[in-house]
Amino acid sequence: MTDRQLLERIVLDPKVMTGKPVIRGTRLTVDFILNLLAHGATEADILQEYSGLTHEDIQACYLFAMKSLENTTFMPLVPEHA
Repeated sequence: MTDRQLLERIVLDPKVMTGKPVIRGTRLTVDFILNLLAHGATEADILQEYSGLTHEDIQACYLFAMKSLENTTFMPLVPEHA
């Protein structure tokens, strides 16, 4: 599946979840899915809990996040200790 095909699975609509990016046809936001993954949920866990989702939907969340961040410069969130 191409990047374009994956990204078409993510939509932004001001009438749905106040315009946050969501997986097409759901009210599941990209940040919600990524937060589940960041806190230890597996893809299998998510697919089992949200039966309408697919592997490609989760891939689309990763790709959307990567594309959103690829040209961004960041300051460290936590100061490094010497």
